[in-house]
Amino acid sequence: MKLIIGLLLVLNLFANDTITMYKLYQNQEYEKACDIGLKIFYKNKQDENFLSLYAFSCLQSDNINRLALPIANLKYTRESRANASYFSVILMQKKLLYHALIDGYDLKSLNLPTTDYILSKVFDAYAKLENTEKKPYYIFKDENDKKRVYKLYLIQDKKVKKIVIEEFYDTIAIKRHVYW
Repeated sequence: MKLIIGLLLVLNLFANDTITMYKLYQNQEYEKACDIGLKIFYKNKQDENFLSLYAFSCLQSDNINRLALPIANLKYTRESRANASYFSVILMQKKLLYHALIDGYDLKSLNLPTTDYILSKVFDAYAKLENTEKKPYYIFKDENDKKRVYKLYLIQDKKVKKIVIEEFYDTIAIKRHVYW
């Protein structure tokens, strides 16, 4: 009897964590939702609703590297497979853009799907550049909103270089995205 009560308490705790994640996501507290999702990931890795919520939370908080686990587990429904494909494109674009910026890899020959996520927009703009010689930074205008501009560059952290995308609207800085 004690075991059953203990098990119910543990299950309720994880259910509450998922509800908390959902509320955080609705309140645009994506990083907190992503962090909670990481803590309870292995207990919920078969729940595709949880996996999608976790992945979208991580995506919105620019924790793109955390998408790899949900991508591998989103496979049972049409919607889940579509989400996995969406996350895969973004993760691949991040890796390819990183490879291009650091190693000079030519992206022109690639024909990849795209998304509406900021990294995809910048990836697409960079891949279209005629001259990809290394520069301190690159400036791209949004194709759908000419007042929106993205500045792409690298920074050196302790051990690794990171991609930075600064997002501007009408010359006003909106957000700074950092990826490694």
